[in-house]
Amino acid sequence: MLSQSTVAAIVALAFAMALAGCKPPANDHRADSAGVALPEVGIVTLRPQAVVMTAELPGRVVASQTAQVRPQVSGIVQQRLFKEGSEVAEGASLYQIDAAPYKAAYDSAVAALQKAEAAVPSAQAKSERYQSLVKQSAVSKQDFDDSVAALAQAKAEVATAKAAVETARINLDYTTIKAPIGGRTDRSSLTPGALVTAGQAALLTTIRTLDPIFVDVIQSSTNMLNLRQAIDSGRLKVSGPHVAVKLKLENGAIYPLAGQLEFSEANVSTTTGTVTLRAVFPNPQRLLLPGMYARAVVEEGVAPDSFLVPQRAVTRNVKGEAIAAFLDKDGKAGERVLSVIRSVGNNWLIGAGVREGDRVVVEGTQYVRPGQKAIGAEVVIDDTTGEVLGRLPPQRRAARPRAEP
Repeated sequence: MLSQSTVAAIVALAFAMALAGCKPPANDHRADSAGVALPEVGIVTLRPQAVVMTAELPGRVVASQTAQVRPQVSGIVQQRLFKEGSEVAEGASLYQIDAAPYKAAYDSAVAALQKAEAAVPSAQAKSERYQSLVKQSAVSKQDFDDSVAALAQAKAEVATAKAAVETARINLDYTTIKAPIGGRTDRSSLTPGALVTAGQAALLTTIRTLDPIFVDVIQSSTNMLNLRQAIDSGRLKVSGPHVAVKLKLENGAIYPLAGQLEFSEANVSTTTGTVTLRAVFPNPQRLLLPGMYARAVVEEGVAPDSFLVPQRAVTRNVKGEAIAAFLDKDGKAGERVLSVIRSVGNNWLIGAGVREGDRVVVEGTQYVRPGQKAIGAEVVIDDTTGEVLGRLPPQRRAARPRAEP
């Protein structure tokens, strides 16, 4: 059995060892001067970069060309020469109207032309003969004038007959209704045996050119003014003469082929305060169809030497100002008010309040308050989701700072 003095010595030794184990080494930066563990937070070091500025605008897909097919002559439709919903080339035959009456009219016009042409040689010879005889006073001046007029009339009748032949030929050609443009056809509004009239209001079918195809998008006049002012001031540089455009489809998928901005309307809508922009896209697979809703991602320009701060690092104070937590070179936390220009993906484009080399806290901001020290661990942010890649270990994230006195 141990004596009382021995037990006391053992207790004193154990207490001394416990104190020795709690005291941090002189070079351990994970504890403060009082020996309390410092919280570890995720940080991102800010560097200036060229930021591509884009705007996501709503729009509708529009066919690059649209033609409404109507008959130009009257008659009975004998055949439909195309498959509904198929692609047709420019000039392809679509419908055949009964051509018999127009062929007869053409033949009649040709015969009338031949008759008119046959009268010209006789009138020509008579006029030339009278011209020599009038000089000899063998015929009167009046007879000579009549022969000249008869020749002119014969030639005019030939010209009239030629015009009638051309009109008859055109009408005969119109009995075969052809595609004015190349593209995809709609359904046919009639079947063979139907009677059509020239210039009727009812359409036979519609043809739409789908490759290339247009996307009409709208932009507010305010954003347009801000964009132009940014370009004029040098804050935004336009990259090249052609503005690149990407397309986000109705189901959220990105259209695989890039387009470019074609033009901008020269007027602002008085009812909506918006300007219409038109982008053109290749559409070889006919994936884009007229009437589809889409969102166009328009590349507005490049902002040089700019700073991006992850959105997860920025909060709002009671005044509504954007603030973020930073660690200085000594690891002491602080807050700053930031001037936010706009969002770029999952980041904020900052106009003022940051500088190169700043370490912004993106994870664990709830563990530090201004004036407290913390350990900063560099992390990587996924630009597509805004999430932290390679999170801190759970036991370190669970660390808590010591309470302020």
